[in-house]
Amino acid sequence: MFRALASFRRFFSQIGVLGDRHVGRISTVADLCDFAATRAAFVSQKTLYGYVQTRMGMEYSKAFQEHVFATSLNIAKMHVFAACLSDLVIYTVAEALAGARFDDEARRALARHCFRSAIDKNADFAPTLHWSPDALDEFEARLADTIWNAGALMPENFTRSPLALVRWAPIAPELKRHDTEIVENSIKFTWLGVREDFRRRLDPDAIAGDVIR
Repeated sequence: MFRALASFRRFFSQIGVLGDRHVGRISTVADLCDFAATRAAFVSQKTLYGYVQTRMGMEYSKAFQEHVFATSLNIAKMHVFAACLSDLVIYTVAEALAGARFDDEARRALARHCFRSAIDKNADFAPTLHWSPDALDEFEARLADTIWNAGALMPENFTRSPLALVRWAPIAPELKRHDTEIVENSIKFTWLGVREDFRRRLDPDAIAGDVIR
């Protein structure tokens, strides 16, 4: 139990969710990548653990004593994190490089850099050998279909994270069937504050200068 809990806490501590101190302007590529990684971890933690805890009630803490449950939750947290990261990187890059100053190739390059850096940073937590390459391949395929000046800027762009939360949460399938709409809406609602925070702190001219430099 304690090893499982320690692993989860170490993951979220390393990615910067616990005690997040990043509250200033987002004015560099590093700032943008850091925001995407930390907020993706925050959303995945809040929504996955919230859903599981709500469904399990008082049995939630006891379940960590079960190896199968702890393993399943570890697998789930990384897949939900990757999906949240995919959604948020696309959105933040689209906002940061909006307009005519940059073409789609520049946007894809920046998105690829931010996504890969977060995945590589958390490779030690990968639940399987295939987690990192599968996440990178899926994101690369998504980049090819992204419409940067339209769909990427819309809330509807956040498609991977709701699906991943429902799919990977270690909850019985017969219960998930009743929960799907509520669970998907919960993560969509959580993204509202993240997007608002990003727009408020974003300095697109400074990031543009950092990209060009």
